[in-house]
Amino acid sequence: MVYVAIIWLSIFIHEEIEQVNAKVSVIIPCYCSSLTLDRALESVVSQALLPNEIILVDDASPDGGLTIKWIKKFSEDYSNQFAIQTVFLKVNGGAAVARNAGWSRASQPYVAFLDADDSWHYEKLSIQYRYMEGNPEIMISGHQCLVRTGQSENSAVMMSPVEATKVSAKGMLFKNPIQTPTVMIRGDAPFHFREGQRFAEDLQLWQMLAFSGHLIVRIELPLAFVHKSLYGDAGLSAKLWEMEKGELSNYLQLYRADKIGVMVSLIATTYSLLKFFRRIALTLIRRK
Repeated sequence: MVYVAIIWLSIFIHEEIEQVNAKVSVIIPCYCSSLTLDRALESVVSQALLPNEIILVDDASPDGGLTIKWIKKFSEDYSNQFAIQTVFLKVNGGAAVARNAGWSRASQPYVAFLDADDSWHYEKLSIQYRYMEGNPEIMISGHQCLVRTGQSENSAVMMSPVEATKVSAKGMLFKNPIQTPTVMIRGDAPFHFREGQRFAEDLQLWQMLAFSGHLIVRIELPLAFVHKSLYGDAGLSAKLWEMEKGELSNYLQLYRADKIGVMVSLIATTYSLLKFFRRIALTLIRRK
């Protein structure tokens, strides 16, 4: 009897150990990220519920090996705590290529994306992973994202009840409600990022999934942080016209895939151009 109890207890403990981490592969594309990668990684290793896997993808950073050095250092320091994969691309392909390269190597049923210059709230995975597990019909969940420039990032958030809003396909024609560092997606998603598209490639994926009938929701909690303005600042967001062309390309792709008609495409295009001119004006005012 005692022997049976010991066996049962060992099985129970083993199962509990296996459930310590979230079944999530965290994918971080890195490009000349030596100054910000440490902050991003710290926000991952400090999660209340840790991921099972971290995949770091260097997108051929032309910085004399500085980004690769940080990636290798992290891998050496934390290899005993996580399953860590490192990918070093030989040719720069952009965020879509880097994310897909990590995604193709992911071993977990869920994938979460984090850019190397952003960070997460320490309860992000705990809240989002459990919500996804409890609602398996969801293909993508995102959440609120705040712009932070030095304030405390780990203020308490209400964990229960978790409120989520369904994201409509047509609504995403006019606004991107989920930023990439907020996204957790099922690893078996039928579409990946469109390689060769360097701007609005994330929105293109969300739109294709939404217009194909897959459920997308946004958790109404601020669980991620960007450390620059969402547009008109450093990095890719500074290239406003390139961003706009990416959005316009998305409408054309949806039209060609018979996801939207001519009239909807024209309305979305007009609205997008109006937003573009507004962004230019706001950026000029802010820089002055």
